[in-house]
Amino acid sequence: MSVRKKGLLGAGLIALTGLFVSTFVGMQATIAKPTASQKTSTLLAQNQKSLTIIFPSRSDSTDLQNKANAVAAFLSKELGMPVQAQVGDDTAAVEALRANRADVAFLSSRPALKAEELANARLYLAEVRSTYSGRYTYNSVFVVAKNSPLQTRSSAKATLEQLRGKRMAFTSPTSGSGFIFPVSQLVTLNLVPNRDRLEGFFGQVAYGGNYSKALQAVLRGQADAAAVSEYALNAPYITEAEKSQLRILHKISGVPAHGIAIDDDVPSPMRERIINALLKLNESPNNQLLRNLYNSTELVRVDHNQHLAGIRAALKNAGISP
Repeated sequence: MSVRKKGLLGAGLIALTGLFVSTFVGMQATIAKPTASQKTSTLLAQNQKSLTIIFPSRSDSTDLQNKANAVAAFLSKELGMPVQAQVGDDTAAVEALRANRADVAFLSSRPALKAEELANARLYLAEVRSTYSGRYTYNSVFVVAKNSPLQTRSSAKATLEQLRGKRMAFTSPTSGSGFIFPVSQLVTLNLVPNRDRLEGFFGQVAYGGNYSKALQAVLRGQADAAAVSEYALNAPYITEAEKSQLRILHKISGVPAHGIAIDDDVPSPMRERIINALLKLNESPNNQLLRNLYNSTELVRVDHNQHLAGIRAALKNAGISP
């Protein structure tokens, strides 16, 4: 995709509702950036001189800039070129890909769709975690207090029907597992018509802002149920003592794991070199570098369309724009 076309698409970035652009931190202040035209011509000549990777900030990763720098140093050695690590949020990562200020970005599923739309970037790798039920997919879960009268029934509809009139804590309106997948299932089961009519089913709808706060609403008796990722029932989101006070009421499988997107301006030979270098993080001598980032144990190749099919369908069912 040309730089001009990406610029025309830039206005569409506002569709990432609820995600806020943050200023990159780290190394960028001391390293001069090539212009978009310089970078594009360099890439087209297949003579790339450097690589910029965006590492989005996440609540379960601390000291991320130093950890990202360590991965960048490893990749620099593997690729034989300078690799720059920048930390920002998902929206900033998508904008950097669109504006040709970055070549690679770690992205969750919905921002990956936006990166495809605005920058024609695609996911080539997905993260694996030991806390994912589906290796590189995981469950969205409705969680209740251990002593809650709500019980798992013989069908999804019978189980979720019990939430009628109850106090519901979603994670945030932009969360895949904490909102989009749960609402999609409620729509599919004809319990709600769309994302804008939740109050007609629930007695109260609240948004925790993150997994921990949504779960805390249940633990404190402020909500009857919360929607989160299955891995949020582990540290650092909650303690083991808090986990023992909760149980899963209902599971929705197939939420796509976060992945690694590469900009379309990166030529195919270079893209394969980048992918192969990233896959070396799976090897024993290098694996701790990967685990340090986001608690991932492995990277696996994925097909972009197949991996994101679930989030596309869930967004459509819930009546939410990608």
